[in-house]
This record gives sequence, C-alpha cells and structure tokens, in this order.
Amino acid sequence: MPRTKGTGSDLRQRTRRAVRAELAELAMAMFVERGYDQTTVDDIAAAAGLSKRSFFRYFPAKEDVVFDEVEEVADRVAADIRARSGDEPAWDCLHAVLRRWNGEILDARRELTGLRLIESSPALRARLHHRRDELRVRVGEALLQREGSELDVFTADLLTAAAGAALDAADRAWLRSDGTADRGELVDRAFALLAPQRSRDRPGT
Repeated sequence: MPRTKGTGSDLRQRTRRAVRAELAELAMAMFVERGYDQTTVDDIAAAAGLSKRSFFRYFPAKEDVVFDEVEEVADRVAADIRARSGDEPAWDCLHAVLRRWNGEILDARRELTGLRLIESSPALRARLHHRRDELRVRVGEALLQREGSELDVFTADLLTAAAGAALDAADRAWLRSDGTADRGELVDRAFALLAPQRSRDRPGT
C-alpha cells in the first residue's frame, strides 16, 4: 500500500503526545507524593529515564507539566466558538461552549488533585493565571471571528473576562465541595448571575 503523505509526521506527533502524557502522569504522581516545590525537573527526568535536556524538549518549564492538555483544549474551545453563528448573543455562545467544555478543561488540570495542587503552589497559580489570559485572548478573537458577528473588540474582551470569572468561581465552588457538586449547575449559576442586561445588548452581543 502506498504511503500516505504526512503519515511519518503524524506518527511523530502521536509519539510525542504519548511521551508528553506519560511524563505528565509521572510528574503529577511525584508532585502529589513529594510536593510540587520539593520535586525537581532532575527528579522527574531521572524517574522517566530521560536527561534533563530531553525533559525540556517536551515541556518548556516544570509548571507546564501540570497544564499538559490545556493548550489543546483551548484551541478546540476557540474552534467551537468560531463555528457558531454571529447572530447568537455572545454571552449565550460563551455559556453554551464553556459549559460543555468545562469538564474537559478540568480534566486537563487532572481533576480535583490537579486543582488542589495548583492552589497549594504560588508558581502554579501564577502559571494558571497566565494560561487563563492566553485562553481569554483566543476566546475573544474567536467571538469576533464568528460569521456575521457585529461584536466590537472592547465588548468581546469584557465578556470573555466575565466568562473567565464565572468559570473561576465555579471551579472554586467545585473544589470546596471536594468534587461532589454538579459542575454544570455551578457554571449555569455563575453565568446567570453575570448575564448582561438584554436591553443593553447590541446585535451580536
């Protein structure tokens, strides 16, 4: 059978993702057992049978191990938003997409264990804020790129910031419940409390 163009590249990408996932799983187990600050990159690399230099080929920094899948999820969230009609109110669009993806976003942070780990480390909290800023920018751009949207940049930025605050509050409430609360209901409640007044909405907002 003739070789499909791009197969070699696809295989390398799948292999790379598999190694990243294994490294992330190993590192998370070590962070939980020893503590994030007490576990070094040398420790993780040695446990994985890699050199420190090899570790940095997969992750630019130790903090990024905890957020292994977040960038991929962010790309998919933005793609979902771009695919929705620009006639849909932006807040409703954000609510629908982020509610559906909230479980995936939390999975990317290793569910409850990952959230607790993040809360315990100033370095991880700082990295989380940085990643959330990146996600907010991507989501705001996606809102503006919806076909037929008349949304302006200021409103897109404001609404995505508010949506981020809604998810943050839902995450913290879920964490306080030890993972027993319904995440979807928490997200719904947060979005309802922050919903803009329709009388002030313009088309596409």
